[in-house]
Amino acid sequence: MTTIIKNSILTAEIKHFGAELISLKTNLNKEYIWEGNPEFWGKHSPVLFPIVGTLKNNSFHHNEIEYHLSRHGFARDMEFELINATENSATFSLQSSAETVKVYPFEFELQIIYTLPENNLSIIYKVINKGKIAMPFSIGAHPAFALPNQFENYVITFEKDESLEYYLLQNDLISNKTKKLEVHDKKIPLNYELFEDDALIFKTIKSKSLTILENENPILRVHFEDFPSLGIWTKKNAPFICIEPWFGYADTTENYGSLFEKEGIQILESNATFHSKFSIEIL
Repeated sequence: MTTIIKNSILTAEIKHFGAELISLKTNLNKEYIWEGNPEFWGKHSPVLFPIVGTLKNNSFHHNEIEYHLSRHGFARDMEFELINATENSATFSLQSSAETVKVYPFEFELQIIYTLPENNLSIIYKVINKGKIAMPFSIGAHPAFALPNQFENYVITFEKDESLEYYLLQNDLISNKTKKLEVHDKKIPLNYELFEDDALIFKTIKSKSLTILENENPILRVHFEDFPSLGIWTKKNAPFICIEPWFGYADTTENYGSLFEKEGIQILESNATFHSKFSIEIL
C-alpha cells in the first residue's frame, strides 16, 4: 500500500511498509528517486532505526540480557500506520510492540512526516520515548537518487570548504583507519573507485547541504542541518548515489556491546521527544 502527496511542482509516493519514499517526480514526470532494481539494490530510501549500520556480532546487552538487532534496525522492514494525510503531507507512525521488544527492549513511537512545500520534500523524524527509562537510539536516512546517465557526468558539491577524512569499514564495523577525500573547489567528481572500500562515512562534517550536479548543472540539493554525521554510498556500476544524513553509525571494532556507551548514540529521557529534519530540494 502506498500514499501519494502532491503540489503544483512535485509528487511523492511513500510505501507504508517501512514508510519508505519510493518516488519523487516533477510535474514533467522526471523521477529523482532510484527505482529499486534488485540487480543493484532493492530499496529506494529506507529509514534506519533504532540503529544505523551494524552492531558488533549483531548484538548488544541491556540489563545483562543479550539482544540481537540486524543491520540498520527493524523500522525499514515493518508496516507503518498512516495517521494523518492531506493533499501535500502524510504522517506515518510505528510503535513498539511485543515483536520489537524482543530485539530492542524500549517503548517508543517513531513518526515520519512527509511534506511538499513548493520544490522541496521535507522529511521530519519524530522519536517519542514512551517508556519509564532512558532510551538509546540512532536514526538515519538512506535516500538513493537516480543518476540515469553516465556516472562520471555527476559531481557532488559541498556547502562549505571541507578537509575531509572518512572512516573505512572492516567487517561492516567502523575501523580506526581513515582516508582523505580530495575536495577541490568544494566538489568531488563521482566515480566508482571512490566506493571500492564501501561507503564514505563522515562522523562529523561542516557542510549541512550537498548538491548533485549533472554536467555542471545543479539538479537537486539535500539539506541536513540537524544531522551531525553523513554517509555517501553506491554500488559498482549502479546508476544511483545515496546521500545519508545520520545520527549515529555502525559499531567500532572496539565496541563493548552497550547501546548506552555506543559512539554517536542518542539518549532520550522518559516521555521526551526527539525531532530532526532533512529535505530534498529539486533545482
